[in-house]
Amino acid sequence: METQSEISTKTIRHPGPPLWLPAIMFAITFNTGLFFVTSFGGAPYFPGPWETTAVIQKFFLLRADAVVLCAFFQFGSAIPLGLFTVCAVSQLRFLGAKVAGTYIALLGGILISMNIIASAMIMWAAAHPGIAQDAPLINALYFLQFGFGGVGFSVPMGLLIAGVSIPSLLMKLLPKWLCIFGIILAVFGVFSWFDLVFPQALFLIPLTRFPGFIWFICVGFMLPNRRRDAVAD
Repeated sequence: METQSEISTKTIRHPGPPLWLPAIMFAITFNTGLFFVTSFGGAPYFPGPWETTAVIQKFFLLRADAVVLCAFFQFGSAIPLGLFTVCAVSQLRFLGAKVAGTYIALLGGILISMNIIASAMIMWAAAHPGIAQDAPLINALYFLQFGFGGVGFSVPMGLLIAGVSIPSLLMKLLPKWLCIFGIILAVFGVFSWFDLVFPQALFLIPLTRFPGFIWFICVGFMLPNRRRDAVAD
């Protein structure tokens, strides 16, 4: 006589570190680096791309130590960001998000990490003795750094945020408000690309970056890391 096996469920935890940890580490290390080159760290502070070559050169001549510290912490921030990216993608796929969005998020996160490292290394090089004395050279290094750390940060950040937010919204893995918040940030990030030809779009870079830190930390705490699988008794 045949018997029918009973079906029960088993809770399985994602085999990875807590997502909130690299999210918080990324926000702290990146913003610690900014502290040294903003008005909080002293004057003159990091010039904007609208400033003259003389203003840019003066900053690097007078604040070389602050620039090195900024480069140090921002280089370090690329590591927890990379860890957040791969863990978030792995966690989404663990939860069943077998869609292209997860790979878009992976691409965005890897690009941000690489561009942060490039930006930090250019700043570190620009702070060395003799570099800032050469006005055309320091001007070129400044804009190269600004490209990697500005649009090179915000555009792939938009891809990362969209790649997590859209699948999470469709699968109801995250609160609806957080997904919509993420999609808005992603739009700002992608459109910040226009800053390369329209300087008026500059405001989209910080509008993506700083609210983005809040989004990272919220996702770190709110994305589920457990699923229930059916098992036959």
